[in-house]
Amino acid sequence: MSVDTTAVETVNQAFYTAIENADLDRMTEIWAEDLEGDQVSCVHPGWPIINGRQEVLRSWALIMANTPYIQFVLTDVRVMVLGDVAILTCEENILTAGDEGDSSFAAGKVVASNTFVRTSGGWRLWLHHGSPVLQTDDDEEEEAA
Repeated sequence: MSVDTTAVETVNQAFYTAIENADLDRMTEIWAEDLEGDQVSCVHPGWPIINGRQEVLRSWALIMANTPYIQFVLTDVRVMVLGDVAILTCEENILTAGDEGDSSFAAGKVVASNTFVRTSGGWRLWLHHGSPVLQTDDDEEEEAA
């Protein structure tokens, strides 16, 4: 595994840890700055595309403020580094809690693509795209077995 691959995986894990800990300051450090003419982008599952660093960070603040508990277990993590750009794909296995006072939990799966750019401050997130994986009846039968 290359030094770059390890560094990208480390920043990627920090991204998910920031979500779990509702750490907007850390999230702000992880996202790249917009460039003249180019903006970072984010696609949350079921949302339209969000462009621009300020808008992306605002979306994370909203999610963090309205998510009492979330945990990610990442599987099938794959990294490809092409010069100053790295693409990481993974499956996000997510556990979330219900509203405050509700002791229920929900589980789900999202496939994600995270694109990082190399900056003078290290690797920074340029694009996050998460798509929900819809559970089929066959999946439910496998889980019950």
